[in-house]
Amino acid sequence: MIKVLLADDQAILADGVKSVLETCEEIKVAGIARDGFEAVRLTDELLPDVVLMDIRMPNMNGVIATREIKRAHPEVKVLVLTTFDDSDYILNAINNGASGYLLKDTSSSALIDAIKNAYEGDTILPAKIARRIADAARLVSNDREIKLKRAYSFSDREVEIALMLCEGFTNKQIASALKLTDGTSRNYISAIYEKTGSDNRAAAVEKMKALLQS
Repeated sequence: MIKVLLADDQAILADGVKSVLETCEEIKVAGIARDGFEAVRLTDELLPDVVLMDIRMPNMNGVIATREIKRAHPEVKVLVLTTFDDSDYILNAINNGASGYLLKDTSSSALIDAIKNAYEGDTILPAKIARRIADAARLVSNDREIKLKRAYSFSDREVEIALMLCEGFTNKQIASALKLTDGTSRNYISAIYEKTGSDNRAAAVEKMKALLQS
């Protein structure tokens, strides 16, 4: 049984989502939070498997609530559900530990599948949102790209992935955003480690950030 906490300040929408989820025997709605503070508190109390988090809520928004929940309970999956497909919200939610991002026009079956997949550890990014993330990653100055290419002889794709690494994206998030297989993503990242003379992600990111800030 997957225990789900809903966080949405709009009661009608939250009740509607609850009704949808309760049609699935594998999901139990443990509670409903009306703002970010309550989402954090109820997560502490109920220890849900998945939090279905709205972005724009009073008192504490969903991005900050996601960050606080993941700090205290890294095992809890946070799936962002919102009407807003703004790139800044997408990036902030993902970078603060969200397992994925869904729009509220998602079908009932897709929502249920997304919760199951998030519970299993998958990253949930619909195609148009993945494109937004990839586009945002590409919207960097030529100066940063040139610095990386000159210093490490990166290919265009390696530059793109290197910048995403510096922004804190995980391997799965990079693969999903750029429509790569997990294996291909890992191969690119390994090449970045090798070209930067690094043994691990932290060392590679540290070197690249120092270069970009110089």
